[in-house]
Amino acid sequence: AGGGRLIDRLRKWYYNAAGFNKLGLMRDDTLHEDDDVKEALKRLPEHLYNERVFRIKRALDLSLKHQILPKDQWVKYEEDHRYLEPYLKEVIRERHERKAWNKK
Repeated sequence: AGGGRLIDRLRKWYYNAAGFNKLGLMRDDTLHEDDDVKEALKRLPEHLYNERVFRIKRALDLSLKHQILPKDQWVKYEEDHRYLEPYLKEVIRERHERKAWNKK
């Protein structure tokens, strides 16, 4: 149990050290947009996509101004959810399925 708490504290420390949360971004906002991520983004519900676009635009604006959000507006580790992950897993599964089908 003690080791689990240590790992969790390290994860939180690393999350804050990365700095993207200080710009209001979530982990999934920082993913490299390869073909799988682009396809997953197309499948996002409109409100999630619009929220992502807002966060990215705000982060770009803050970055250009060399500013960060007030600390009470930072995305907290506990509040960051992997909103893109289910769509990305589906896209990757489908790609593997297509690859296997084409090998037949």
